Amino acid sequence: MGRLPEWLSQLEKLTILDLDDNKFQGPIPAFGTFRNLERMSLAQNELNGSLPVSFGQLSELFELDVSWNRLTGSLPVSFGQLSELVELDVSWNRLTGILSEQHFSKLSKLYNLRMEGNSGLVLNVSSSWIPPFQLRDLNMASCNLGPSFPTWLKFQKNLFYLDMSDASISGSIPNWFRNISSGSNLFKGPVPLPNSNCRLLDLSNNTLSGSIPPNIGKSNLDLEFLYLSDNQITGNIPKSIGYMSNLEMIDLSRNSLTGSIPSSISNCSYLFTLNLGQNNLSGPIPNSFAQLNRLQVLHLNKNLLSGELPLSFQNLSSLEILDLSYNKLSGDIPSWSGTAFSSLIILKLRTNAFSGAGGLLYGLSNLTSLQILDLAENNLSGSIPSTLGDLMAMSDKHNIRHKHKPSVYKRCVDYFDLDKLIVKAKGQDLEYAKFLYLVVSIDLSSNNFIGEFPKEITKLDGLIFLNLSRNHINGSIPQDISMLHELQSLDLSCNNIYGIIPSSMSSLTFFSYLDLSNNNFSGKIPFTGQMTTFNASAFGGNPQLCGRPLVAHCQGDDLDQGKGQGQSNVEHENDDGFIDQWFYLSIGLGFAVGILVPFFVLVIKKPWCVAYFNFVDKIIDKSLYVAKKMKKHSR
Repeated sequence: MGRLPEWLSQLEKLTILDLDDNKFQGPIPAFGTFRNLERMSLAQNELNGSLPVSFGQLSELFELDVSWNRLTGSLPVSFGQLSELVELDVSWNRLTGILSEQHFSKLSKLYNLRMEGNSGLVLNVSSSWIPPFQLRDLNMASCNLGPSFPTWLKFQKNLFYLDMSDASISGSIPNWFRNISSGSNLFKGPVPLPNSNCRLLDLSNNTLSGSIPPNIGKSNLDLEFLYLSDNQITGNIPKSIGYMSNLEMIDLSRNSLTGSIPSSISNCSYLFTLNLGQNNLSGPIPNSFAQLNRLQVLHLNKNLLSGELPLSFQNLSSLEILDLSYNKLSGDIPSWSGTAFSSLIILKLRTNAFSGAGGLLYGLSNLTSLQILDLAENNLSGSIPSTLGDLMAMSDKHNIRHKHKPSVYKRCVDYFDLDKLIVKAKGQDLEYAKFLYLVVSIDLSSNNFIGEFPKEITKLDGLIFLNLSRNHINGSIPQDISMLHELQSLDLSCNNIYGIIPSSMSSLTFFSYLDLSNNNFSGKIPFTGQMTTFNASAFGGNPQLCGRPLVAHCQGDDLDQGKGQGQSNVEHENDDGFIDQWFYLSIGLGFAVGILVPFFVLVIKKPWCVAYFNFVDKIIDKSLYVAKKMKKHSR
């Protein structure tokens, strides 16, 4: 924590300085006095500012690693004077500026160069430049190396790993170029053959066209990683691919490949990931896949594959991800799949023609790691078994987020974008990639399932998405559905489910999508809590439902409203009566006081009484006199 201390520069005899993975902040001090320093590693800190020019004076330095910091500015030209430098790693910073030939002028011993993750770095060298070094590993992903293809690479004879992805390179790939990892550029033309030293061939996310060379498997028997996804490649998958027996990962997805899957792929006995999805492949799945006993990830989705699941599939005991969705596969889902695929985490068989009672469902208790189950849009029938509640990975939130992270994620280096999967939920397609292992979903929609709503499903307290829509399910929703604390999406539409909607559903905090339409629900909608976020479309097609947000009012609501109004009227009338009583009482009291008070005063005070009556007599006499006079005058 804090800054790098200045006194470190006083350790003049220091040969190794390793301060990796701390929380040092601030700029890097000028360590030019380290005349004997051979290795400096300041990676994975929070250092900022620019790289010191004085680093060019570290004449004995053979390794420098300042990766994963927040360094800015340009790479000092003085770095080109580090004649003993073997490894230079400035990756994943915020460096900018021009890299010229001077930056590498004396780096004749440079063996490993990593600059990826600095999108502001621009390599500007002449087309005739011959580098002084022979690199083994070069990673300049996201740097600007284009627009023309870097010709200086043809002088690199010892390259084992090269990544120039997203490097603003366009045009066609030169014939001399073989050992490459250059995804996400604009390469055109046919797929090149890798040379004999290549271990990884990555040309994904380009515009390559034509077919894969038929002899690709014979050109390099040592290839371990083959990535040609997201191109415009056509034709068949060559049978020679089986000669590359060291292959561990094959990704030919999102192309326009046709024909059948060659059985020779089964010769790749080290294969743990095979992705042939989103092509136009047809025919059955090869029985020979049984030989791939190390296979962990298999994507054959969105093709035209037909036939039944091969019996040999039960030998694929290491499978963790199986995606056969959007094909024309048919027949029963065999009951042995529950036992054979005991390590399965993701299973997608949606949009096929599978039929029967879904034998897999009765072996669910063996699938203790399963987190995504998608059997939607098939012809499956029968009742949903109680074993659905035995999916342990869906019932323990701690296991979901930690324990059951697929081993295929753990073993791969950060260069590979391992897996992407589309999950239908919340009424739309959601794409998940790196955090796919956090998704917990069951989708049995658009089948012919019957029987009551599976109450055992409430045990799956880690479930996020549940879709049982467009079946023939009846029964009622259990009150303890509120135990599904993580539930975000629930679709039970187009079934025969009846009874009231449990009021406990209003307590589901993460609830954001609900569709209960076209069922036989009755009673009042519990329109409180989280349930107030849904509109009328979530409850439509249930004639006996009432209350908000529907237009139909519940009968009890009218009575309660009438009672409320009657009580209000009575209270109002009572209030009026109370006011009237006091009004008349006050008038009576005022009248009585006005009469009685003068009477008592006159009785008590006799002089006042005599004066009062004399005054009255005078007034009366005067009134009579005036009246007589007016009478005479009128005559």
